[in-house]
Amino acid sequence: MCEDDHGHDDAQDHGHDRSGIGRRAVFVTGAAAALTLGSVSFASAAPRERRTGTVRGTLPPGSPDFVYVPVEVPRGVREIHVAYTYDRPTVPAGTQGNALDIGLFDERGTELGGQGFRGWSGGARTEFFVRADDATPGYVPGPVRSGTWHIALGPYTVAPQGLSYELTITLTHGEQDETPRPVYPPERARGRGRAWYRGDCHLHSEYSDGRYTLAEIAGLARAAGLDFINSSEHNTHSAHAHWAEHAGDDLLILLGEEVTTRNGHVVALGTDPGTFVDWRYRARDNRFGRFARQIRRAGGLVVPAHPHATCIGCNWKFGFGEADAVEVWNGAYTPDDEVALADWDGMLVASVRDGRRDWIPAMGSSDSHRSPDVIGRPQTVVLADDLTREAIQEGIRAGRSYVAESSKVSLSFTASGGRGEHAGIGERLRVDRDTPVTVRLEVTGAPRCTVRFVTDQGVLFTGDPLPVSGTGAVEWRTTASYAAYVRAEVRHEAAAGPLPGALAAFTNPVFLGS
Repeated sequence: MCEDDHGHDDAQDHGHDRSGIGRRAVFVTGAAAALTLGSVSFASAAPRERRTGTVRGTLPPGSPDFVYVPVEVPRGVREIHVAYTYDRPTVPAGTQGNALDIGLFDERGTELGGQGFRGWSGGARTEFFVRADDATPGYVPGPVRSGTWHIALGPYTVAPQGLSYELTITLTHGEQDETPRPVYPPERARGRGRAWYRGDCHLHSEYSDGRYTLAEIAGLARAAGLDFINSSEHNTHSAHAHWAEHAGDDLLILLGEEVTTRNGHVVALGTDPGTFVDWRYRARDNRFGRFARQIRRAGGLVVPAHPHATCIGCNWKFGFGEADAVEVWNGAYTPDDEVALADWDGMLVASVRDGRRDWIPAMGSSDSHRSPDVIGRPQTVVLADDLTREAIQEGIRAGRSYVAESSKVSLSFTASGGRGEHAGIGERLRVDRDTPVTVRLEVTGAPRCTVRFVTDQGVLFTGDPLPVSGTGAVEWRTTASYAAYVRAEVRHEAAAGPLPGALAAFTNPVFLGS
C-alpha cells in the first residue's frame, strides 16, 4: 500500500454543504437507480509525488443502490489509493444502522456489464490501492490510465439520521511497472475415472469479506476430504489469478463468483478464468437473465445461493427459471435450510405434476468465511466421469449428487424393478405404473440417524435409527403410481444438531415411471 505521507493536498474538497450531495440524493427515485456526483480533479505532479483530495457527503435514507464519485486521473499516475470512513450513529432497536460498501471502476466507465470494473471490497475494507503490478485483494491489477475513474459507493443500509462519509483519494505519480500475466489453475486433477467426488462450491477468502487465505482454504479443503472447490468471492473475480499454486493432482479448483445483488445471491460455478459477472441490478430491472446467460456462455453453472436466508438482500427474488441447480443447504443446518429444502421439494412436485422432464437439482456448500466456519460442511458429492471442470459440472447439472455434512457420511441410493431395471440418484427408472419398485439406501458415517424417504406425496417411509456404528441399509417397496419420485433424507436424532432433526445428508431424487 501507499505510505502514510500522502504529500500535498491539491485536489478539490467536495464538502456536503458546498456540493449538495445529500440533497441531490433525496430526489432520486427507485432504489435500484444510481447517482453520479460532481468530479474530483487533481493537478499534475512530478514523478513519485503524491496528490491527495478529500470528498465528504451525506446520503439520506432511500438513497440509490450505487453512488458514483468521478475522479479525474491525469497522465503519469502509477497508483490510486482510496481510504474511507462513515458515521455509525446509534439507532433504535430494530432499525438498521449505516453500512457503506465501496469499489472502483476505471476510465472505461461504469456501464452495467462493461469493461471498467477494477474491484469491489464491499464493507470488508477501509482502504484499497490499485496499480499496474499489484492491487489490494478484491481489486484487479492493471494499467492506471488517464481519464475519469469512478469510486462506487454502495449504501447497503442507511440510518434514519443519514449516512455521512469521507473519502481520501491519493494519486501517486511515476512510471508504471509491468502487469503480471495471470496464471490460472488447471481444469483437471488426478481423478479415479467415473466415481463420486466431494466438493464445496461456495467459499470466501480475504479476496472479499472472508478471513481465510487461499492457502488456508486449500489446506482445509484437503483436510475435509474434498476433491474440488469453487472460488466464489463477492462481486469480484480478483482471486482467480492467485489460485494456481494451491491446486494439485488431489484438488481441482474451479473459478467463479458470488454475484451479490440486493435481491439475492447467485453462485457462478466454474466459469472461464477471469470472468466478471455484474451484480448492480434488482429483480424488477429484468436484467438477471442477461447475466445468467453470460455465466453459461463462460462455461459456468447458475446456482442461486441460500434462497431463504434472512440477511438483508439475501432472500432470492429472481425466480428459478435460469437456475442450473439451487443451494438448498448452506453452512451449519438452520431453519433457513429447512425452508429451502421444503421449497425445493415443492418445485420437484410441480415438475412431475406438470409432466415436465426438467427439474432443478439441489446442492449444498459451506459458505465459509472465517474460523470457526467449517469448510466442507456441508459438501456436494457428485458422480462424475472424471475430476475435471466439465465432468463435475455435468454431474451437478444432471442431479447425480447428494449432500453430506462431512466426508464421514457416504450414501448409495438406488431404485430397481422386477426385471433388473436399475436407476441411481438423478436418474429415471423406466417401469410401468404398477410395477413393484424396490428403493434401497445404504449409509455409512451416520450414527443413530434416521432415514426417511420423501416422495411427491410427502414422507411415505421412516426407518428405525441407524446403529451407533452409523452403518446400515434401508429398503422400501413402492410403485410409480404411488411415488413419481423418491429422495432420501438422513436426519440426526431430535436432540442433536442446531435444530431438531437436522440433516446429516440428503439425495437428489430418483424418478419412477416411463
